[in-house]
Amino acid sequence: MPLTKSQSLLEPSRSSLLTLEIIFKLKVRDVMTDEPITAARTDTLRQVQKIMQTRQISGVPIAEDGRLFGLISIDNILRALDFGYIEDTVEGHMVRNLIVLEDDMPLTFAISWFERYGFGRFPVLNREEKLVGIVTAGDIMSKVLFEMNKEVNRIETEQPSASPATPHGSAGSGRYYREFSIKKFDFENGGSASNEIRRVLKERGLSPKLIRRVAIASYELEINMVAHSDGGKLMCYVGNDKVEITAKDTGPGIPDVDQAMEEGFSTATDWIRSLGFGAGLGLPNIKRASDSFEIRSQIGLGTIVKSTVFLGEDSVQQACTNNLALERR
Repeated sequence: MPLTKSQSLLEPSRSSLLTLEIIFKLKVRDVMTDEPITAARTDTLRQVQKIMQTRQISGVPIAEDGRLFGLISIDNILRALDFGYIEDTVEGHMVRNLIVLEDDMPLTFAISWFERYGFGRFPVLNREEKLVGIVTAGDIMSKVLFEMNKEVNRIETEQPSASPATPHGSAGSGRYYREFSIKKFDFENGGSASNEIRRVLKERGLSPKLIRRVAIASYELEINMVAHSDGGKLMCYVGNDKVEITAKDTGPGIPDVDQAMEEGFSTATDWIRSLGFGAGLGLPNIKRASDSFEIRSQIGLGTIVKSTVFLGEDSVQQACTNNLALERR
């Protein structure tokens, strides 16, 4: 009996990988509310209260000509009502020390910061430090669910067809191998190698499920090297029966590999965590997406991680087994 749409979304091995893939490809600008409602420093708290009531929002950035000065939340309004200063201007009561996001940051930054700080919203700035949006947890959830529904509809409605013609200069139908140089702390380009690998696999006509799993493994390996290593190479091999992604870095090595495989364990610095990385899910996510997973590490020399996804019929069943094994740990 075929799965219904709701069943396919709830199936652990499929839905978790689909969610991760969607999160990895989105940026903050894709989920934020752009052109947010703002107030000026000379406005009164009463005026901000009316804005919140009219717009049905619980926080208002204080900005002038795109420059962000602070934020007034519903808590600030309730306090002003309790203590009788609701007619005061905003400037004396707004929250000034704000944690902000940049619009071109990966969505993983925003998710990590919501978990880390527990705030209800984050202002979003562009590279010119101008206010361009605001993000709430609800914005993220709505966008991810929308993208998941769109992807499930696409998968369920697409008809079997021959593999698309391969553009000139692409991987073609034969073997493919490529190395990508990964630099330490190069977060701006983090994910570019995994995006290129995804493109190659799409050109070869592989199934979306297989591409999704390889993309997750390659993204996590790439970001791990950017955030935790001294740099190295990400290598992709595509054969007729498997896809191998190998990450080989130049140090510093992992002191305890078994501990590093535990979900939530991380040796990331506070700076790396402040960027939205180091949640301790990278290696477990890679193993979860792989049919075969290998890791070797030596202090001072570096780490080698290999993720293999087989292209045969047993691949999905093996991924489900990997999921269950990790969930039981």
